[in-house]
Amino acid sequence: MAAETRVERRLAAILAADVVGYSRLMGADEVGTHERLRAHIRELIEPKIKEHRGRIVKNTGDGFLAEFASVVDAVRCAVEVQRGMAEREPEVPEGVLRGSTSAISDT
Repeated sequence: MAAETRVERRLAAILAADVVGYSRLMGADEVGTHERLRAHIRELIEPKIKEHRGRIVKNTGDGFLAEFASVVDAVRCAVEVQRGMAEREPEVPEGVLRGSTSAISDT
């Protein structure tokens, strides 16, 4: 008799974000773009995700997917990250992680 495999299922809200114009930014200043992106992730994005009880489930190099148990937490996190990026990079209208973000609930 074959062993039964159990699959854990749960509802989740997913926040997807990436860097707008990443290739252009890397072409203009590869080292500086990479260093700024790493600093934004370490100092702003990861703390905000943790603050809103989420976790990064995939890093895409120039973006990420984060999972939240609540759509409200995902949206609040997205708004706070965008506001934080506007403060950190005010001269960049659509720069590092300043593109649109979405929170989608798997229902």
